[in-house]
Amino acid sequence: MFKRILIANRGEIAIRIMRACREMGIETVAVYSEADERALHVRFADRAVCIGPGPATKSYLHVPAIISAAEITAAEAIHPGYGFLSENAEFARLCKKCGVTFIGPSPEAMRAWGDKVTARSNAVRFGLPLLQGSEVLRDAKHAIAEAQRVGFPVILKASGGGGGRGMRIVRSESEVESAFASARHEAETGFKNPDVYLEKFMERPRHIEFQVLADHHGGVWVLGERECSMQRRHQKVIEEAPSPAMTPEKRAEVGEVIRKAILETGYRSLGTLEFIMDEQGSLSFLEMNTRVQVEHPVTEAITGLDLVQLQIRAAAGEKLDLPDTRTWPLRGHAIECRVNAEDPRTFAPWPGLITEYYPPGGTGVRVDSGVYGGWRVPAHYDSLLAKLIVHAPTRAEAITRMRHALDEFIVGGIRTNIELHKRLLNDREMIEGTMTTRTIERLLAEG
Repeated sequence: MFKRILIANRGEIAIRIMRACREMGIETVAVYSEADERALHVRFADRAVCIGPGPATKSYLHVPAIISAAEITAAEAIHPGYGFLSENAEFARLCKKCGVTFIGPSPEAMRAWGDKVTARSNAVRFGLPLLQGSEVLRDAKHAIAEAQRVGFPVILKASGGGGGRGMRIVRSESEVESAFASARHEAETGFKNPDVYLEKFMERPRHIEFQVLADHHGGVWVLGERECSMQRRHQKVIEEAPSPAMTPEKRAEVGEVIRKAILETGYRSLGTLEFIMDEQGSLSFLEMNTRVQVEHPVTEAITGLDLVQLQIRAAAGEKLDLPDTRTWPLRGHAIECRVNAEDPRTFAPWPGLITEYYPPGGTGVRVDSGVYGGWRVPAHYDSLLAKLIVHAPTRAEAITRMRHALDEFIVGGIRTNIELHKRLLNDREMIEGTMTTRTIERLLAEG
């Protein structure tokens, strides 16, 4: 097992990884920008190294600085968390070249599954259901031809990224050229990869994802699914597990196809396969995220597993001591609300000084956070402040518990989306479990 791990991230996920390391007896190294000098992850680490100015391109995305920090602190491994360099195959390759273990899949597996177009080919190869779509688009003329073949509406997507960036919905031929240009520009800016492709666009699907885990000894586990339909502009807002739309039979059927695909492609780490579900309940593969997900705590709650510890153990080459079961037993229901520093009306980020901070507690309540009262939220990074997770025996009880937890959550000095979450938890579609990716848009349109 590793003796010291450098965490190439910040905020709540850095602290989450530190907690896992502490329980395993592993020392931690934090890296931080000048803007994060007083951040909690800097305080909680055994050692901390400043890697540059506030902008992420000069700090958390600056590969030479991170590799150097690992070398001077004698860190044996680097955990990338999510975002930043977590799905950067070149960074994983450089870690290996420098004798540092990258806690994640191999560069080859990351390219095979992380690139969206290549992942679509894998889906076809292993029999995963797939939406009609295209290969990488050469130019606007090619995009128009493929859109006509697939049929409008279509959605343009960045091949090398996600999180809503590089995505454009196109409903007519006249929109293709400008959408193609803007999607390529955003993909190049966000992921240093301008490649885009297109898929048939569903108007009101559900977004469902399956959690996988694999070690280096042939062990592969599919740990149930998460419902991520409550999202705005392709950004998830509320996640839950299991999905109220999934049946045990469908879970077992899809899980077995996923398990075989992961095993045969040699993928060895945590990963998440994302699907959309149509009104008839049919699933279509979208993409794979080759890292720990923001919403991993809801899976931890219903499986009783520490996914981050298991990810670290797998990276160290351990044979994971887990039951060899085709369908992992799930217990109760879990919901996660992402609490962001943002204007609840415009959704614009709202950096500034947190004058008061009181997270909720009690039975079945968990808060993963990287902030405190008196800390100033910087303007350079994602607006996520905290993840509020609840677990209860039933979905109805989990919704009730989340409502009470949101009532207890106090953040002063800045604006947050806590009131939006309260409203979402009282929406008819959320209560009935019939939400789609357009639910929040409908609510906003209703005022």
